[in-house]
Amino acid sequence: MTADGDTGTGDAVDMRDSGTGRTRGDGQPDDAGRAARRDEAVRCAVEQGLLGPAAPIVGLLDVVGIRESAAALRAAFDAVVAPGTPVLHAFAVKATPLVPVLRLLRDAGIGAEVASPGELALARAAGVAPERIVLDSPAKTPAELREALALGIAVNADNPQELERIDALVRTTRTASPIGIRVNPQVGAGAIDALSTATATSKFGVALRDEGARAWLVRAYADRPWLTRLHAHSGSQGVPLSLMARGITEIHALAEEINRRAGRQQIDTIDIGGGLPVNFGSDATTPTHAQYARLLAEAVPGLFDGRYGLVTEFGRSLLAKHGTVVARVEYTKRAGGRSVAVTHAGVQVAARTVYAPASWPLRIAAYDAKGHPKEGPEVLQDVAGPACFAGDLLAEGRALPLLEQGDHAAALDTGAYYFAHHYAYNSLVRPGIYGYAPGAGGGMRFAVVREPQTVEEIVAESGGGHTGALTAL
Repeated sequence: MTADGDTGTGDAVDMRDSGTGRTRGDGQPDDAGRAARRDEAVRCAVEQGLLGPAAPIVGLLDVVGIRESAAALRAAFDAVVAPGTPVLHAFAVKATPLVPVLRLLRDAGIGAEVASPGELALARAAGVAPERIVLDSPAKTPAELREALALGIAVNADNPQELERIDALVRTTRTASPIGIRVNPQVGAGAIDALSTATATSKFGVALRDEGARAWLVRAYADRPWLTRLHAHSGSQGVPLSLMARGITEIHALAEEINRRAGRQQIDTIDIGGGLPVNFGSDATTPTHAQYARLLAEAVPGLFDGRYGLVTEFGRSLLAKHGTVVARVEYTKRAGGRSVAVTHAGVQVAARTVYAPASWPLRIAAYDAKGHPKEGPEVLQDVAGPACFAGDLLAEGRALPLLEQGDHAAALDTGAYYFAHHYAYNSLVRPGIYGYAPGAGGGMRFAVVREPQTVEEIVAESGGGHTGALTAL
């Protein structure tokens, strides 16, 4: 029974008409409203038994907030493109590979950017139309390319060898797929090296500044009239907007050169990728898609004058702020004079934070045993996970109201990647994930997004059906 008197957590729950889906007068997300919904969702999750001794960790997704982000993204670029310009916003499935999320975004006018057969299958299961899917991957197999071309999915070739494979397929296969080449503008790295895709030696795309690369690209398009797109992705967490804009400026200039050489508008669409960074330091949504769109309009005005269609591939910036991982405090202790709260959320859901805390710090919110925001003086304490190694910490020396046994610790801003990067160390189960939205009579309604993993499923995935396979050799 839900807090507003409706039943259960089944997939059939329809939350389309739930209230409080507001944006501010300037079109930006309602950050305060989102925080209030999150607090209410934690309370209701405890009250309704989604979170408790038998379910000590849960993932929560804010349905209203996700819709707000999708609407804000569309409005941001609608405000700068010429009327009638075709624009496809393709969500980067790797950020939150959950079929109900992809369906929610599809219904909000967002397509899908996929980078593997699995991600393509998720997008198709969500009902995303092939013409609203973009395939990007540095390691596409012939079978993957053949399937994409047969379905009419847009394909961005990563390198000359892949383009040769596409040449052979195009000669023998009728396709409606828009095809382009991914280019690395080589504009430099951001603050997180492992995520910087536009460095001099990045593994992605054709390195634009390498000797002979630009001339090869111009010839590649001249020789293939069916190449009509150009793709770049220069952004990611830790990359400043100015560097992202430089990458798009380089790609637009290349498109203009290719079209001049062709003597016609051969490249008709530019895919600018995604990578808008997220503020993990507070509830504020910053930078916004609107800020980025305005910056691009100033830096590359020709991109928006109506001559080019536009594709975007945002992921983290659409979902991060709308997800929360909440874990029960199983035990508390003191070590070296500092309090330690041992919870059920650690490396299995937050591998990046545990292994690279300086690059991926998370805000932690404290809730009491009933799911209410915890009050009281702040105390420096560690928030530890359940895995059997000393570094399994969500936060170290964090100032929070003192967590006690039975309380809850919530890792905020975890709607992107934290539900995608399950780490199977210690064979810890994947938590259940639930979407929430306000109920008509108050409280929160929940819908199952992903069922909690069972220990039986872990055994099956770990070769349980082949127990005697090795002893028989």
